[in-house]
Amino acid sequence: MFKWFGKKAPEAPPQPATEESASAAGSVATAPPSESSKPDGAFAELKAAVSMTGKSIVGKIFGLLKESEITDEVIDEIEEVLIRADVGLDTATLITDRIRKQKDQLVTSEKLMAFLKQEFADILTPFEKANQLVYKPGAMNVYLVVGVNGAGKTTFIGKLANRFIREGRKVVIGAGDTFRAAAEEQLEVWAQRSGAGFIGAGDTKDPAAVMFEALKQARETGADVVLLDTAGRLQNKFNLMEELRKVRKVIDQGMPEGANMESLLVLDATTGQNALKQASVFKETVDLSGVVLTKLDGSAKGGVILTIAKEYKLPVKMVGVGEGIDDLKDFHAQEFIDALFEK
Repeated sequence: MFKWFGKKAPEAPPQPATEESASAAGSVATAPPSESSKPDGAFAELKAAVSMTGKSIVGKIFGLLKESEITDEVIDEIEEVLIRADVGLDTATLITDRIRKQKDQLVTSEKLMAFLKQEFADILTPFEKANQLVYKPGAMNVYLVVGVNGAGKTTFIGKLANRFIREGRKVVIGAGDTFRAAAEEQLEVWAQRSGAGFIGAGDTKDPAAVMFEALKQARETGADVVLLDTAGRLQNKFNLMEELRKVRKVIDQGMPEGANMESLLVLDATTGQNALKQASVFKETVDLSGVVLTKLDGSAKGGVILTIAKEYKLPVKMVGVGEGIDDLKDFHAQEFIDALFEK
């Protein structure tokens, strides 16, 4: 009923073509970085990825301050800039209210920009430890990937599988999106080229059954990592969300004792606040442990990262900063802020 295989990993698997052109990024806290670039080069790459967001927030605010004193009207404009960059109304209001209270001390543009930078850090750095994707050596590590169609789930899973395998991990991919045949085909290509084991749906339409078989194969082959795809479902579809609850229950029952489990919501950075409407429902349904933000390099709405942390209390685990197979980036709050404010 199911189809599966496992192959020896090639040294440098090419990137397959996919419907989801999104890039996503990932990391494992206990593993060494897989980026080959030097730190300076990595920072330059991150700076380039957040340049559109930097212009939409830092650039516009700096432009306001160059020609005006820090008046209540200017602070209102700063709030509008933050909201347009998808920082979120509640978070933007919180920040600008704090500016109003201290505007007599923030008498220069440099002081205000330093204040903003610290505000961003205060919001993001409490999640710094949780930002890392958790990997437990010597145990099965299961990563359930959820999100709507088009967010970049398939590409993210493929790239993360490639990264794990390059780090010497044994990986099984479970194609649990039984509603979209192309998703299974794309994941199968990723598995073949990277050397991951693969469980496809075959003639079943039950995603929970796919999850069960993927976990079974992982146990039998001693896999370190299991990456589980799910259907790109709309969060307002009750029946589909209930099905996702069933999937999570099957995973919990099928994991061996001592296994590590993470549930990751993949969000498209270009959709900003619209993407966040998904977070609260998915958080309740599958007990989300973090967010993967794809297409950051193509978005001026990267301010949504602040809202994810402040209003949804979720860490950003990974960000997508390009189309390449190696554009897999750990999210580090201070590096993100430094790149955002870098002139």
